[in-house]
Amino acid sequence: MNSITHTDWVARSLASVWHPCTQMQHHETLPLMAISHGKDAWLYDYEGRRYLDAVSSWWVNLFGHANPRINAAISDQLEKLEHAMLAGFNHAPVVELSERLAAKTHHALGHCFFASDGASAVEIALKMSFHAWRNAGQSQKQEFVCLTGSYHGETVGALGVTDVPLFTEAYGGMYRRAHVVASPASTGEAEALIAMRSLLERRSAQIAAVIVEPLVQCAGGMAMYGASYLTQLRDLCDQFSVHLIADEIAVGCGRTGSFFACEQAGVWPDFMCLSKGISGGYLPLSLVMTTDDVYQAFYHQDIGRAFLHSHSYTGNPLACRAALATLDIFDEDDVLVKNRELAKQLGHALAKVATHPSVKNSRQTGMICAFDVVPAVADGFSRRFFTEALQLGVLLRPIGTTVYWMPPYVVSDEEIALLSDVTLAALDKITGSRPVSG
Repeated sequence: MNSITHTDWVARSLASVWHPCTQMQHHETLPLMAISHGKDAWLYDYEGRRYLDAVSSWWVNLFGHANPRINAAISDQLEKLEHAMLAGFNHAPVVELSERLAAKTHHALGHCFFASDGASAVEIALKMSFHAWRNAGQSQKQEFVCLTGSYHGETVGALGVTDVPLFTEAYGGMYRRAHVVASPASTGEAEALIAMRSLLERRSAQIAAVIVEPLVQCAGGMAMYGASYLTQLRDLCDQFSVHLIADEIAVGCGRTGSFFACEQAGVWPDFMCLSKGISGGYLPLSLVMTTDDVYQAFYHQDIGRAFLHSHSYTGNPLACRAALATLDIFDEDDVLVKNRELAKQLGHALAKVATHPSVKNSRQTGMICAFDVVPAVADGFSRRFFTEALQLGVLLRPIGTTVYWMPPYVVSDEEIALLSDVTLAALDKITGSRPVSG
């Protein structure tokens, strides 16, 4: 196995694997990296080169690769139970994880329903909302609302509440399109709330739920907005009897500065979707938490009123143990407090990058930093920047002309300095501009 080279693995992968979110022809010129192993904030290829994982392997890794505490928890669980169906059965990891997450919401939410990935969690929340209204005798409430630039996954229901044409336009005939309302990140809070109120005044009798990514619309270009919008949106949903779904798949688990992003608005949604970091980046796991009112809408002798939705690996014990170990690290290491200092260091580094003449609209929410690159260097920018940064030892994957940093919570001051230096060097190489001194 060890005699197989990096080049061998790349060739075999290109011949056998269809890689996600990729135009495969681009790999005729774009490097495909064969990863041998990971440690802390770093990934290593088969030739011994290492790359700072500045995007947390698509936003999932919280406490570094090969984390010994999460490793130990999974290893212990392997000796007990690898999997059992959750229909008609339970096991300690899924019960304990559900209890601990409910406690983090002060029991405003609970009744965790498990799946494997973020899009599946969104599907569950949409179906639960739709069905809950039906069970309540309001079957006309079948419509959904999302924000401009929103992204909630790529399964069919999730595409219906996604407003990124790159992902949706090829499949328009497959799904029911949601109402798309102005995002506070693009129009400002006041105008966005006016637009939302106007729609709810006209269509609330037909609308089941509004779905939002709290504070940061990640795949839509790291668009950021204030917590007060969520507070007032919660009021509007209550006023017009519409569910609120919080997609915290990317922004939950400490990314924005609080464990749940909604905490900063002082509100709880009717449905909260979690995935990505909940297992520390180890195993596929997602879940939806909801209110007791929603749960009771399904609690009945009639099987037709039950939520008949399932996934084979629902509540997998190994994934749940990884999540429990992740929560232990949060509690034992006072992670949210430490992240505030890390966020300051990232902010200082971002300020340095913001002096580059090609950079505009630098922004930050907690452990997420982003900036846009001027249109003059937009052509092929994402792939060019990715390649240049990778050659300099940092994994960065821009969204169009938006560069973002979303490193693991174990990133060091030295690694943050490397991140900013490589970002500047890559920008300089691509744009031909030198950063402004000062």
